[in-house]
Amino acid sequence: MEIKSDETSIVEQWEFVNNKMISNEQGKRIEWLRKNYLTKIATDESGWLVIYQDPNDKRYWELSYPNGEMQGGGPKLLKVIPKEEAMSKYIF
Repeated sequence: MEIKSDETSIVEQWEFVNNKMISNEQGKRIEWLRKNYLTKIATDESGWLVIYQDPNDKRYWELSYPNGEMQGGGPKLLKVIPKEEAMSKYIF
């Protein structure tokens, strides 16, 4: 379940099933990658943005919540960001 070299983003979607919002497979994959594969580097001052690094190719991946107005921050977005952007947004 590692990240492919041509992937640049993984987008979670929520579905309303049996009166509950549930995460799709991409959301479950993001959680697996966070817990089992990616290396956490830093969290921004707000606590809502987190930067990770892929241990294989060393790319930086930012976890964000683009629909922050939704309950719990909404669906997750995990996307590649350039090293320069990671260095300027996060202290590490």
